[in-house]
Amino acid sequence: MTTQGIKTVLHPVSDLAKAKTVYTALLGVPPQTDSAYYVGFDAAGQHIGLVPGGGPQGMTSPVAYWHVNDIETKLADLTAAGATVKESPHDVGGGRLVATVTDPDGNVLGLIQDR
Repeated sequence: MTTQGIKTVLHPVSDLAKAKTVYTALLGVPPQTDSAYYVGFDAAGQHIGLVPGGGPQGMTSPVAYWHVNDIETKLADLTAAGATVKESPHDVGGGRLVATVTDPDGNVLGLIQDR
């Protein structure tokens, strides 16, 4: 099973207001989603998200999210290949499922499935 590619990258930020200003200048578009717990931009087919304090996931560095058709199957493939589930699939709203795994070196890989 192939992926749809990396379409989403989330960045943990310490100051959401300052980060929003910088990313607005970088991307040249205002945020599509703008709340106290998440700011999201859609630019050139990419979704860039700002997560204050790393959010409940405890992110400490940016995480790239691979879009997949079947998150459970892809998780099974990845764990069979040696990855470790960090965050099990869960709905983050609108039917979108997300999960994360770590590769053998501890790098975090994100998965997204839109229903």
